[in-house]
Amino acid sequence: MNKEDDVSQTNLGKDSDKEKKKQDLKKRLKQYALRIINLYELLPKNGAVHIITHQLVRSGTSPGAQYSEACRAKSNADFISKVEGALQELDESSYWLDLLIEGGFVAENKLKPLCDETQELISIFVAMALRAKSRIGKWDEGERMIKIHPSSLILHPSSLVCRPSFK
Repeated sequence: MNKEDDVSQTNLGKDSDKEKKKQDLKKRLKQYALRIINLYELLPKNGAVHIITHQLVRSGTSPGAQYSEACRAKSNADFISKVEGALQELDESSYWLDLLIEGGFVAENKLKPLCDETQELISIFVAMALRAKSRIGKWDEGERMIKIHPSSLILHPSSLVCRPSFK
């Protein structure tokens, strides 16, 4: 095997690893949405709890769809927009889950795993957005230089789960 074949094999391995991470996050988001839907189905359909859970279903099922759209983004800016949209929905879901707990509608210990998953997903999407924004630090789509101060970026090595290629 020559050096070119070795490099080609390495790139294929990286691409399949990226695809696996992307599929894993899609699956995780789908499971998250199903957990939100199941919670909605278990709780009463009247009064304040119904209003809260209705909003929770809307915000809790949206991140998976937005992430799928992000993976098909046409530009880095489009990718960032979709990822940040998913992040806003996850933040909103966290708010509605807190209201269910603090309003006494559901015991905290019953929702803790779902709240923890929400926070983990928020962390993943924050890291993805920051990583994508760091790529803009080179050139934006109008070929203008954008200056981003390095201290404004907080990156984790495993932060980018879905990284579309842009031409």
